[in-house]
Amino acid sequence: MGNKTKGVKRPNGNVQDAEQKSLKKAKYNNKKKNLPSPPSEEEPIIEEEIEENSSEDDLSISEEEDELDQESEEDELDELDDLDVEDDAVKENQEIPDDDEDDEVFVEEDSEKPVDPNKKSSKEQHTEQRKLLSERKLQRKSGAQVQDIKKLWEKLRVTKPTPSKQQRDKLCDEIWDLSHDVINDLVLKHDASRVVQTLIKYSSKERRDKIVNSLKGSFYQLATSAYGKYLLIKILHYGSKESRAIIVNELHGKLRKLMRHREGAYVVEDLFVLYSTAEQKQQMIREFWGSEYAVFKDSGKDKTVLDVIHESSEKKQLIMQNLFGTIKASVEKGSTGFQILHAAMKEYVTVLVDDLEVNDSAIRDFIDLLSEQFAELVHTQEGSEIACNLIALANAKERKGIVKSLKTHKNELIKNEYGNVVLITLFLAVDDTVLTYKSFGSEMFTPELLPELIEDKFARRPILYILKGLDGRYFSPNVKKALLKYQALAYAKTSKKETKRQELLEKSIEPIYKALLSTEEFDNLLTKNMALQSITELINTPTTNEKVNNTYRPQLIQKIFDKTIKGDVLEDFHLLNKTPFVSRSVKSLIQGNKYKFDNDTKKVIEIENAEVVPGTGVEFAEKVVDEIIDNIKLNDWISGQPAFVLVSALEVLQLANSKKAKTLKDQLKKQKKNLSTDDKGSKLLLEFI
Repeated sequence: MGNKTKGVKRPNGNVQDAEQKSLKKAKYNNKKKNLPSPPSEEEPIIEEEIEENSSEDDLSISEEEDELDQESEEDELDELDDLDVEDDAVKENQEIPDDDEDDEVFVEEDSEKPVDPNKKSSKEQHTEQRKLLSERKLQRKSGAQVQDIKKLWEKLRVTKPTPSKQQRDKLCDEIWDLSHDVINDLVLKHDASRVVQTLIKYSSKERRDKIVNSLKGSFYQLATSAYGKYLLIKILHYGSKESRAIIVNELHGKLRKLMRHREGAYVVEDLFVLYSTAEQKQQMIREFWGSEYAVFKDSGKDKTVLDVIHESSEKKQLIMQNLFGTIKASVEKGSTGFQILHAAMKEYVTVLVDDLEVNDSAIRDFIDLLSEQFAELVHTQEGSEIACNLIALANAKERKGIVKSLKTHKNELIKNEYGNVVLITLFLAVDDTVLTYKSFGSEMFTPELLPELIEDKFARRPILYILKGLDGRYFSPNVKKALLKYQALAYAKTSKKETKRQELLEKSIEPIYKALLSTEEFDNLLTKNMALQSITELINTPTTNEKVNNTYRPQLIQKIFDKTIKGDVLEDFHLLNKTPFVSRSVKSLIQGNKYKFDNDTKKVIEIENAEVVPGTGVEFAEKVVDEIIDNIKLNDWISGQPAFVLVSALEVLQLANSKKAKTLKDQLKKQKKNLSTDDKGSKLLLEFI
């Protein structure tokens, strides 16, 4: 029906009105889309060039179009409805109401609006803007020199193709000739500062020293400048020891102020961590003690903070007040992760720990200040010490807050060299072992994550602590000493002590076994020294868990037995030949907890009152001997790494008075002619028979 209506010829009287209404509607829609209006019969057509790449600042929308864009949705729909009514009236050969005459006048006026033929295109406007910008740059101080210097810099900084040393030296000389008189005008500009940075990078030591000397008195300004700080860091990186000393001395007395500055804090951090000597670091830290030490850099030299506070109570109060004020301001500024701030915190914690009773209120305030920031501390040695001390000194409620703050960073925490010490401190300090396990253990002991942890030097330490405590084989003397100190602080007000670790062990051991038995990476773990060592310690750890003793441990032992004892031991791919440390793990399972090698007597001895772990010790040794003798493989095992396994089995079986010891000796006597004194393992077997 609609298609037929479109084909009806309309009377002449309404056609003109309809055309005008259609024109108005088309112009309205085009204005909404920012398109040119269709020309009327009386309106001249003017061709205009449409720029494809117009700038954001180019204002090409007329006021009338802006008004249309700001109309409400209801007004737009109403007007469109009116136009539809008019079209319907035309279709029905009806007259259009008179109140539309105003619209017709509006259309005529709009269609006759002239377009300025002299209007500049956006391309022309851009050209004028660039020209104006260049003129302004030239009018600045040293403007012409900066432009010439930048042209040379463009050649100096290219890397493809890389200029030769001679070319670079020549360019550096030319840049220096133009810039040495205006160096201070360059260093704070965003573009010219990069020129000086490149000059520092490629210049000789003598020229770098000249640049440093010319900038004396400006280092604080550079440190607080958004662009100058990069130049200062470049000077520290490429400069000489003398240059660094000049910068450290000039910034002395201003470090506390810089630590509160958004740009300056990063400069101080790099200066402290990367470019300062031990003596300069101590000088920088003393500045946080107070104004006396900021003004006189040698004040308190060769003294610790404890030495100073013991001199008088007034000094103690001032130092504590200054340290806490600086730390609090930096934390509020978001600078908690800076290592220099950690060093200042360490000084403050040292004072707190010196007298726990007197400083109890200050300890509570400090823990409250940092309770949500613990994750920012654990990645540095100083920060780790602070975190461990505060965990040990915290009460039960405060420790829960610390656990909550750290549990979202558990993966990073356990893998970090210093972070894993913080995690161990949590394990030995927090009374609520259920909370500790849920926060850390439940997600660590999974088939996906556990293999990665047990093969990492640092990540495996918290797991080994749960299994073996602070065993000296896995904890260096310094780490063990520090952990024992934190343990003493934590146990001072609790009676649970060692039971915390045992409770964690009972909660963790079953998930650890399940994770290892179900992981697809198990075979690969046997070829990793640290991973296999961790698995061996797990098997040799006694537990009261019946599922572990009756199901999971026997399964794990059998998997290791299949991979290390069964098969052709002469093949290169056999684990005993492929990975020498495998024999050590097999020997450890043969000895179990009941036997160990004594370094003094150079023999395996029996340990009194040792708890026997099912499946290890004599039981495992007999299983190994049976596999070798029953399958007539003894001749393959009397040399190389397999021979050491037989030696260990003989030692344990003899101490246990096992009948298998005599059986193995008898079989070895038959192979005596094949035993060689040139092979160390064979030689040890000969001594037994």
